[in-house]
Amino acid sequence: MAKGMRDIKREIKSKQNTKQITKAMEMVAASKLRRAQEAAVAARPYADKLKEVVASIAAGTKDVKHPMLAKRPVKKTGYLVITSDRGLAGGYNANILRKVTQTIQEKHKSTDEYALFVIGRKGRDFFRRRNMPIVEEVIGLVDSPSFADIKTVAATAVKMFADGSYDELNLYYNQFVNAITQIPTETRLLPLEEISGNKSVSAYEYEPSPEGVLEVLLPKYAETLIYSAVLDGKASEFGARMTAMGSATKNATKMINGLTLTYNRARQAAITQEISEIVAGANAQS
Repeated sequence: MAKGMRDIKREIKSKQNTKQITKAMEMVAASKLRRAQEAAVAARPYADKLKEVVASIAAGTKDVKHPMLAKRPVKKTGYLVITSDRGLAGGYNANILRKVTQTIQEKHKSTDEYALFVIGRKGRDFFRRRNMPIVEEVIGLVDSPSFADIKTVAATAVKMFADGSYDELNLYYNQFVNAITQIPTETRLLPLEEISGNKSVSAYEYEPSPEGVLEVLLPKYAETLIYSAVLDGKASEFGARMTAMGSATKNATKMINGLTLTYNRARQAAITQEISEIVAGANAQS
């Protein structure tokens, strides 16, 4: 019985240490979540304004021709997938990777029919283990990434579409709703057909020409959408980690309470047994 009590006490101590870690991680994630959420929200007005300007040019210019606006027969597809570098974030990575994998399995018969651009170590490692073709990757993103941190992969993905390396570019990321809810989202990034069909009431004057401005703005607009998705992904990551660590802390508390009850019962049984033995010994001598 004494050995069993020592084991229970050791297990309680282990669970208490784990609880301290998960509680600390929950608090850190909550702190980072606020900053990431503010960054994601702050980036949206810029993307919206850029979309308005691009839509105004496309609507006001007849017969707009640009590779990023042209729909082509889809022979090869590009996928840009945003994951995290670290785990312990619940289903954050698993949900988005499952969604991408299912789409690829349904649409493609060989690796020649698609190309992957990956942001995040978890996604990179996942696709590498399955020998899936990764064109470019970005890992080790800071908690508050700047556009410069993802510019290379974003620019490469957009340029390869414009060059005709593939005919469609899809973006996969977790859309941030709140700390509890993150939605695995699939968005067709290119071609930007919806832009050319948009009507805008705003009037602008362009130099040297609307077509020249559109030539510069369309790639930047697509890159901005990718950056905005990265910021959304960071907020989703911290929200998912905060929720996961909060659940882990609650579970640890329940386990500690259960083990403490078991320990107290075992201790009470041991004391009762010792008293019984003392009484029996005293009776035997009398």
